Amino acid sequence: MTYAYGDNIDTDRIIAGKYTKTLDFSTLAEHVLEDLDPTFKSKVQKGDTLIAGQNFGCGSSREQAPLAIKISGVSLVIAKSFARIFFRNSINIGLPVLEIKDHDIESGDELKVDLEKGIVMNLSKKTTHQAAPMPKVMIDILQEGGLVLYLKKYGNYQI
Repeated sequence: MTYAYGDNIDTDRIIAGKYTKTLDFSTLAEHVLEDLDPTFKSKVQKGDTLIAGQNFGCGSSREQAPLAIKISGVSLVIAKSFARIFFRNSINIGLPVLEIKDHDIESGDELKVDLEKGIVMNLSKKTTHQAAPMPKVMIDILQEGGLVLYLKKYGNYQI
């Protein structure tokens, strides 16, 4: 299922700051997007896609915002543009994000996605979109589940 929202959704709308002071990350999903769409947490299921307009994830640099989205079950975020820190935090925690400047994806649209090629087919509208290219290392990080897991596998670090 896809859930579409508008422009300039900041990190406080994704997860309010008052809920970020926890090490029990499963509680983040209980409050994800509650100020934007109070029904989201009861509808979202594993594998769903979040769709947004311009400047998604603007505001603070808290990595709990993409983490809350991922823990809620969302497997991909597509936006016309992302705040850079949100984009990078998403890659770091293993949440795939695709930037498609002129998408027409709406709530309920059925999508088929090739993450490596950055191709999103909207089966509902019979349209195809090409996402902005993502460097191979970012794809590799996503495939490993995030930066920490990537470094554990390929880095010379003891994490």
